[in-house]
Amino acid sequence: MPPPVPRVLVVDDENLLRWSLREELQRAGYQVDEAANAGLALESAARETPDLVLLDLRLPDRSGVEVLRELRQSYPRLPVVMLTAHASIDGAVEALREGAYDYLAKPFDMEQVLRALKRATETAQMREELAHVRERAAREFDLAGVVAHSPAMREVVRMVARVASSEASTILLLGESGVGKGLIARALHEQSGSHDRPFQNITCTALTETLLESELFGHERGAFTDAKTHKRGLFELADGGTVFLDEIGDLSPALQGKLLRFLEEKAFRRVGGTRDIKVAVRIIAATNKDLAREVEAGRFRRDLFYRLSVIPILIPPLRERREDLSALADSFIARFNAEFHKSVRGLSESAKQVLAAHDWPGNVRELRNAIERAVLLAEGEWLEPRDLPLVSRCAALPAAAAQPAGVEVDPFLLPSGGLVLEELERHLLRQALERSHGNRTRAARLLGLNRDRIRYRIQKFGLEEFALGSN
Repeated sequence: MPPPVPRVLVVDDENLLRWSLREELQRAGYQVDEAANAGLALESAARETPDLVLLDLRLPDRSGVEVLRELRQSYPRLPVVMLTAHASIDGAVEALREGAYDYLAKPFDMEQVLRALKRATETAQMREELAHVRERAAREFDLAGVVAHSPAMREVVRMVARVASSEASTILLLGESGVGKGLIARALHEQSGSHDRPFQNITCTALTETLLESELFGHERGAFTDAKTHKRGLFELADGGTVFLDEIGDLSPALQGKLLRFLEEKAFRRVGGTRDIKVAVRIIAATNKDLAREVEAGRFRRDLFYRLSVIPILIPPLRERREDLSALADSFIARFNAEFHKSVRGLSESAKQVLAAHDWPGNVRELRNAIERAVLLAEGEWLEPRDLPLVSRCAALPAAAAQPAGVEVDPFLLPSGGLVLEELERHLLRQALERSHGNRTRAARLLGLNRDRIRYRIQKFGLEEFALGSN
């Protein structure tokens, strides 16, 4: 399907100029409407909204700037290029201040006009796409859409709503891996007064100390071997917006000190730089570690801990908010129905019981993954326990809880319905990685494996996202 032909409204009181522009623009593939004065221009725009406007700065009934103001009120994203025979800098500056995209001084040639219209069209398209992205993000991270039937989660939502619109410059999100700290961080940004400013995020365990410092603060040309040009860091790029630092508990001591200085002074230096750069950003930090314990162990700076924890928000694990299970599952079913073009109607009662019996060590992330797999492979209208094999089998493992007191139970008892050994192995490996916060050595110790064996299994089951780099 060919793209729609752009419609240009030409507003000028010179008949010959309007005719000339109309002929040339139509040859260039534009639809053209004409108006000889302000009144006719506004009537034409109301009758058939243009994609672009060429507007004379001086009209017989009103000034072009006044017409520009009215057009901008009714059509805020409409690109307007001003025309002036007087080369009036003051008038052009005023028009640009009122939202004109550009101005052309008469006499001009058609190449100038066509270039200006092309640039204005491209800019308008980019702004439209950006507006759609922001609207979609605002809907996705709208607090009204956060599943919060449980009292604990309702309190989190209330706290987020209060903090988002506040002047708080640092917020600390606490909770186990997979509870949704990233979602809450994005909601804090989207519900703030800076939602139209950048949101930058980084996981502090994803890069080496040197690379992470460069990502956060930027670097000057020649600061290190591969620094061929200067680079702005996340703090600089997010000026006026938000920086989300995930896994802050794993930040190195050296970077902890530099982050503290930034939080105290709102200033930093690029790697290899000699001048301070000041920015205004909100810092949202997140961790699944007990930072107070890390402070006592000497692994986290006490002063940084106090600076970050002015406003802590604790996000409860899924096992403590079971009232949210069904609603979360339904929201994931709806999402994956749309993604996979499926029509699963929901969970059967027996499937809901399976979800309720599971302890969800991987929290909301584990639930999402389980529902994604179930929807993708489901053959019926409703999800049944057979569609949740790993969840149902792991939920059945702690059979001791259902046994009479005094009865000794084999901890390795095979569930009566059987199991898929590889699925159980993957699940246990993932639990070990989550309990050890991604530390491969500690996870190997929990499972009685050596480093080579656990590295092989991490690759085999595709669990690299849960494991730290080379520990």
